[in-house]
Amino acid sequence: MNVLHLGNEVLRQKAVSVPEVTDEIRELIRDMFVTMKEEDGIGLAAPQVGQSLRLFIVKADDGIDRVFINPQILQTSTEMCSYEEGCLSIPSVYEDVVRPERITVQALNERGRPFTLEAEGLLARVIQHENDHLDGILFIDRIDPKTKAKVEQKFAQRAEKQGL
Repeated sequence: MNVLHLGNEVLRQKAVSVPEVTDEIRELIRDMFVTMKEEDGIGLAAPQVGQSLRLFIVKADDGIDRVFINPQILQTSTEMCSYEEGCLSIPSVYEDVVRPERITVQALNERGRPFTLEAEGLLARVIQHENDHLDGILFIDRIDPKTKAKVEQKFAQRAEKQGL
């Protein structure tokens, strides 16, 4: 699978709900885990591989493969923290992003079973980052506007050079 980069319109679209967890969805999930590992990532959302579906996967610092289908963040902490983020769709760009320290998320797993997870630290951050992808939001939307503009200009120039 190819990871789409900044400038691709799919990354800015609001993804649609997964109506049913089918074998095709499970195959997509398996392929996404392979791609995420090949790209050395810790999270990957379906829109990043050209599938406008409300689905993402995570393998954060606890080493557990997690699948989130039709996720909803139910609660966020009032405590915020800043941490450097990057994104497979915006390679070689890393910026500090402020997000809630803890969250509660509800979703379906790869078997279509609902679960609720309370997460904190890196896991909470990765879930929020990937969940943003489902709404067409990229981490650069949460940084200083001047820095964001520079990043967007750099990627537009790169795409122009490649004839995209």
